[in-house]
Amino acid sequence: MIKQEDVYKIGRLGKAHGVKGEVSFQFDDDIFDTSDADYLILEIDGILVPFFIEEYRFRNDALALIKFCDVDTQQRASELTGCDVYFPRSIADESTEGPSLAMLVGFDIVDASNNAVVGKIASVDDTTQNILFELEDGRLIPASDDLIEAINTEQQTIKMNIPSGLLTI
Repeated sequence: MIKQEDVYKIGRLGKAHGVKGEVSFQFDDDIFDTSDADYLILEIDGILVPFFIEEYRFRNDALALIKFCDVDTQQRASELTGCDVYFPRSIADESTEGPSLAMLVGFDIVDASNNAVVGKIASVDDTTQNILFELEDGRLIPASDDLIEAINTEQQTIKMNIPSGLLTI
């Protein structure tokens, strides 16, 4: 059984495309294209289910058309509309590029000065040039390479040199 802590969300399926089982895939992370993954994990009725990829093609930087094995009709593809798409952390850890921003959601931020857990990353705001980690309590921390000391994917922690006073803003 696939556990939620073993995966991270990379996107969501949209409408069926055509009549041969393709479905649109709005993604935040293209790790499925840069790694050796043969499958993606879909959340169906609260259960994480692997679906093997037959083929895919990009429409733009954030949208692909994907065809899963054994999904051969428009009706079957339509049943997948709205499913969240996840990627296995174990395969992402093997990637030579290092962890993606989407993979860091759920990681704990640890203050390097005192090793105290500051909070858990709820989301990553990359809509501007200054990328921010949004913590579960709503606080924002810059995701600057200058502040990040270490990322531990096994313990799901990010050790950061957080400037004094930043957490009290």
